Amino acid sequence: MRGAQAEGPVDRPQQPGSRTERRTLPFWQEVVLLLGIALLLAVAVKALFLQAFYIPSGSMEDTLVFDDRILVQKVSYWADGTPRRGDVVVFADPGGWLGVQGAAGPASPAAKVLEVFGLYPTGGHLVKRVIGVGGDTVACCDERGRLSVNGVPLEEESYLRTGEAPSQVEFETEVEADHLWVMGDNRSSSADSRVHLGDPGGGQVPVEDVVGKVFSVVWPLGHATLLDRPQTFESLEE
Repeated sequence: MRGAQAEGPVDRPQQPGSRTERRTLPFWQEVVLLLGIALLLAVAVKALFLQAFYIPSGSMEDTLVFDDRILVQKVSYWADGTPRRGDVVVFADPGGWLGVQGAAGPASPAAKVLEVFGLYPTGGHLVKRVIGVGGDTVACCDERGRLSVNGVPLEEESYLRTGEAPSQVEFETEVEADHLWVMGDNRSSSADSRVHLGDPGGGQVPVEDVVGKVFSVVWPLGHATLLDRPQTFESLEE
């Protein structure tokens, strides 16, 4: 009588062709592939969602100060494409605002390459606060020295640099459709729409030139913050 055999899997010889071998890339090819994917993702994020910029001047103090690194989000303007009064926006130079040197962007070839992929803060743009949108009449100054939009005086203490007057020059302008009237928070040191009032275009910024809305300061850490839209302009939207 044969002895009892234990039940269980039985090893069988491997049949030819029954195993699929997994091929792996050499290490250096994997690194190149991963870097390529990362760069493509960076380009996609820059084009669709977020973009980094740096602040090259004091025209937006004390909201944004020299050498701040900021993030600009583009999602807010997807629906209607129109910035709101009070938004701090980054926009491409509408023509001669920066001058030759300011419009050049980063000087080194490496920085320019990183800028393309969204890995280096972008230059060649301006950052200002939206004061008027298409159809608005923006004027300064009333008997108390205040700026007004459509006849409504603005209380700007919450964002103007401490001690700053709303404007050192008097003006009145009507903003064209699909354009913006923009001003810096440091009014005495900001070459904004007022300075370019006599230029072609009347100092107004086409909405199509707007890159996006500033929502955060990310560097230096001591100045890192989220930017909120001030309540100053709420009465204009009622």
